[in-house]
Amino acid sequence: MKMTVYRGTHEIGGNCVEVVSDRARIVIDVGMPLVTAEGEPFNPAALRGKSAGELLQSGTLPRVPGLFDTDATAPEAILLSHAHADHFGLIQYSQPTIPVHLSRGTSKMLLAGSIFAGQSGLKRERERLFRADVPIEVGDLRITAYPVDHSAFDSHAFLIEGNGKRVLYSGDLRLHGRKPGMARRLIAAVTKVPVDLMLMEGTHFSPGRQRGLTEHELEGKVVGHVQGSPGLVLAAFSPLHVDRLVTMYRAARQTGRLFVVDPYAAFVMHLVASQARIPRPTAEAGIRVCFNRHFDETCDRRGLKKIRSLFSGNLVEQAAILAEPHRYVMTFRPSMLDWDFGGEIPNGATCLYSFWSGYLNHPSWVRVRQCVESASGQFVEAHTSGHIFADDIIDFVQAINPLKIVPIHTFEPERFRAAFPNAVTLQDGEPMQVE
Repeated sequence: MKMTVYRGTHEIGGNCVEVVSDRARIVIDVGMPLVTAEGEPFNPAALRGKSAGELLQSGTLPRVPGLFDTDATAPEAILLSHAHADHFGLIQYSQPTIPVHLSRGTSKMLLAGSIFAGQSGLKRERERLFRADVPIEVGDLRITAYPVDHSAFDSHAFLIEGNGKRVLYSGDLRLHGRKPGMARRLIAAVTKVPVDLMLMEGTHFSPGRQRGLTEHELEGKVVGHVQGSPGLVLAAFSPLHVDRLVTMYRAARQTGRLFVVDPYAAFVMHLVASQARIPRPTAEAGIRVCFNRHFDETCDRRGLKKIRSLFSGNLVEQAAILAEPHRYVMTFRPSMLDWDFGGEIPNGATCLYSFWSGYLNHPSWVRVRQCVESASGQFVEAHTSGHIFADDIIDFVQAINPLKIVPIHTFEPERFRAAFPNAVTLQDGEPMQVE
């Protein structure tokens, strides 16, 4: 078995890994770059209007033979670990004949993101839904997906077996979320037979990135901030982060407030409720839906009447929220500042910012923060990472005990070599024989 990592081991890459056996070739994840060659966050707008050929020439697309062009035979399959753009964001440029294997939850999150966040969609005819712990066959490769706890709903790691070898792709995961049992079950399942090679994410494998808050500890912190707020609480986070959605909802319930979601978050809750213990957005559950102005004005044009009708019985108007702001915890994003609040944050409001701190330098968040402070409110960072902490990486890798480990999804792959004598770092597109 041969394995090649594309753009996943250096500073500008999203995730893309090719695995080749005697009779099959698969690609795991087709991720958008994280940052530019200059170290700035990659702007998805740079993809607009560009063909696959142009993006291949510029180096934006990884040069996996036959994945984006017809100059070589296409891979037999693409595996998607989860619905984050650095893992699926280039899927629209891949050859449309290649089937895409993904979980039911990932399919749902791709749908929600394509409708509400302008993300890449995936045509249903390409989808092949896998089930956790149930192996699938692609040529002579046997692939088993295992659930992992991450900030994208229904994320998975993959065990790939073929030619007498076993490769474990960790995907993105963490040990400090609401479901730590997932990691224990993964370890128990894959270590029954030695793992020859482990592809391990290392987002936080860098100095000063030790263990932080657990999701439960973050919930307690959020509860304290909600209790201490005299006015409206604005909760800023990605609706696709279902664990964070639960954290904000539970904090609202514990403090006697109503949880107000926009159509995006409401739709995610609606989709996820059939798979997880997540309430649908109903008055009985202490949840109201507020149709923000952008949704109201674009609903008909975008063909979203059915989504609108799903929540029409559990609405709350913006005027009602502003009349009694102390009763509500409300989902928020910067675009709402002008669209829904007329450029001014309600007096005494608390904004709970639950994203990576690096985004705070974006002009939209700089402005939100200034408006909150001008309104005598509080802007609070209330976040914990969706990625595994550095100390937990060491514990996790030692528990798997692979013969070799290749770091991916990291800015500092060399730190793996310092921590693990069996670590191998690869250049972009460098193949490795699994022995």
